[in-house]
Amino acid sequence: MRREVLEGLRLPRKRLPERYHYDRRGSELFEEITRLDEYYPTRTERALLERWIPTWVEELAPVALVELGAGSAEKSRVLLDAMVKHASDILYIPVDVSGEFLHETAGQLRSEYEGLLVEPTIADITRELGLPVDLPEPAWIAFLGSTIGNFETEAAVRLLRRIAARLRRGDRFLLGADLRPGAHKSKERVELAYNDAAGVTEQFSLNLLRVLNRELGSDFDLDSFRYRSFYDDEEGRIETYLDSLCDQIVHFPDGVEITLTKGESIRTEISTKYDRRTLDDLFAQSGLVVDRWVEDERGYYALVLAALQPA
Repeated sequence: MRREVLEGLRLPRKRLPERYHYDRRGSELFEEITRLDEYYPTRTERALLERWIPTWVEELAPVALVELGAGSAEKSRVLLDAMVKHASDILYIPVDVSGEFLHETAGQLRSEYEGLLVEPTIADITRELGLPVDLPEPAWIAFLGSTIGNFETEAAVRLLRRIAARLRRGDRFLLGADLRPGAHKSKERVELAYNDAAGVTEQFSLNLLRVLNRELGSDFDLDSFRYRSFYDDEEGRIETYLDSLCDQIVHFPDGVEITLTKGESIRTEISTKYDRRTLDDLFAQSGLVVDRWVEDERGYYALVLAALQPA
């Protein structure tokens, strides 16, 4: 963590790894973000899940679900509700980097679903997809919340290839994808989702500095940064920054110092938006192919079920 953080802070255009947002407090803040009026992706994705998952599960009959970045597993319950109607002894493997939060979620699910086997797995999905048990067939791997958008293209392809390597012919990969601005979705609407009036997204971004102070012994002064988030048309993504409000030096143990000038920025997050062409391209590079694609009526969001490319 220290090596990766310092490498990012020494770049000409400073950046920090996004996954370190998610300690317990960061996970709680993100759950709060998903309930904000401005943040449309979560409720739009949930509506698509409620509309399509019962039919897809009935047709394909999955008996195992692996969810990457599971969080509180609120949307997972839509899948689990459908799965337990059609089979007993369903296996659910929630995967997340926040261990305490993950085990609380697992405990809640065990109490809610009689006979559901829950195997929580603490893992950094950017590095591995190690699972605690062999998956019965057919299995689904889910990556919801348009979290794929937090990855640069090359990193997204690496992750999707690891997912494809886990799939068998009868398995499926379920993806939620936030769509690019278009005829019915303005750039301003996208930006509003990351600039909420209550400032929760700002606190989520600043929490990354709290995590570094606690875990690495740095001394970031959170009051010395301004939050900024905007949609980059050329890149097709939201970019989020913390801008230094003054000339400052951030100290790390062992005498390491990072200098920031007034106005200098640290990128804390990206959130890429997609269309059918860009996702088809990602899948083509990863050994996957779209099996089913549905959008909400406004064209804000897509739910995608993918399979292995034909041999």
